[in-house]
Amino acid sequence: MRIQLTMEGGIAFFPGLNKPIIVDTEALSQHDQAEVQRLLQETHFFELSDNALAPSYEGADRQRYTITIEDDDTSHILRLVDPIQNPHFQALVQYLRQLR
Repeated sequence: MRIQLTMEGGIAFFPGLNKPIIVDTEALSQHDQAEVQRLLQETHFFELSDNALAPSYEGADRQRYTITIEDDDTSHILRLVDPIQNPHFQALVQYLRQLR
């Protein structure tokens, strides 16, 4: 499974300096693979539509996250905006950021 986390916007955002985080789960340790799977299950990632977590308000100073997961021949994308209200998605984003 390939996971890409893209972060955009927010205060002091510099597009050229903010590269996406790309995680190939097969290259992770067994512990990290299990943790990513646990976090994805807790978020019900594949059961949500792309805009399910979009807030009713946005602003130029809010950080935006796009999580794209490709597994075999399928892909799923979710977009989130700070502040992330769902603690499971907060944990997923934080974990992916630490895998950088």
